[in-house]
Amino acid sequence: MVLRLIIALAIIVSLSGTVHARPVSYPGGWTFMQKSNGSYSSVHAHYSPTASDSIGAYIERNWQEDITFTGIQYNRLVKRWNGRKTQANFYAKVGVGQAQPFGKNGAQIAGFTELAMDWETRRWFTEYRIRATDYADNQSIHHSGRLGIAPYIGNYGDLHTWLMVQVENHPESNKPTTTTPLVRLFKGVQMLELGYTIEHKEWLANWIVRF
Repeated sequence: MVLRLIIALAIIVSLSGTVHARPVSYPGGWTFMQKSNGSYSSVHAHYSPTASDSIGAYIERNWQEDITFTGIQYNRLVKRWNGRKTQANFYAKVGVGQAQPFGKNGAQIAGFTELAMDWETRRWFTEYRIRATDYADNQSIHHSGRLGIAPYIGNYGDLHTWLMVQVENHPESNKPTTTTPLVRLFKGVQMLELGYTIEHKEWLANWIVRF
């Protein structure tokens, strides 16, 4: 079922039209993303040929499923809505590669699809993500949501701070629902997130830099 969802979402992404909007990374720009939490650690480096597309290498060490995924990830800004004081975005991501179980030989074809939607003002931020994976016949769906508030409104070039709460749901986990309070710091081309997952008693650390 999860594999069918991955294929269906991949088709939707490939058929979506061109969106003329501010890029996540400007055309010709590179982005490096590092994520680490109690479930997995990943590194993603991608290039943006257009204002709405990017593609690059993705490596994930998934501790929850005891698998290493190595492959190519394609990202697309499907739609952006700009209001007078608000902005909303709809993103889609597709990854294809191979999954190698820890301590075993024989990698298998694997993949994932993720849809992400967010809405924000300069004060408030909300986000929802759904991610479907098929790693070496280990299929799962993961949901996550965030709610954040900026304690102050900074000017251009200032250090911007967000206080957030992230709630995740892994239906197959022994602790399906987890809560992570975190702080997001953003300045210039760099963003850092630090948090702590209460149920697993583990730290979250995400870092993004654009070139």
